[in-house]
Amino acid sequence: MTTNSARLPPDVEALSTLSEYLERALDKALSLIMLRTGVEDARLYLGDVSAPKEEWASCGTIHRELSDAILVATQSGLNHLSIDGQTYRFTRVFAQAENRGAIVFTPA
Repeated sequence: MTTNSARLPPDVEALSTLSEYLERALDKALSLIMLRTGVEDARLYLGDVSAPKEEWASCGTIHRELSDAILVATQSGLNHLSIDGQTYRFTRVFAQAENRGAIVFTPA
């Protein structure tokens, strides 16, 4: 049984978090954009990475540890993962946005 004070293992928490945001991206037919904004955090957006940032919809902030765990749990290129009983197919690519690196997850 998991309580509010108990933490999931990093890979389980990372994939569970990723699936939540991938569902949002699927619902809107957009990409999930992860942009590190500081030492501690990464901002998450839904949008087209080639569009101006003003056109992206902010959808959350996660701690850097969690963003690192998401990167470890996925790979560049096509990914095919089962997360919480649901199968996800998406690509993960690196892009330049706002003069910094961004990781883009696009449902396939």
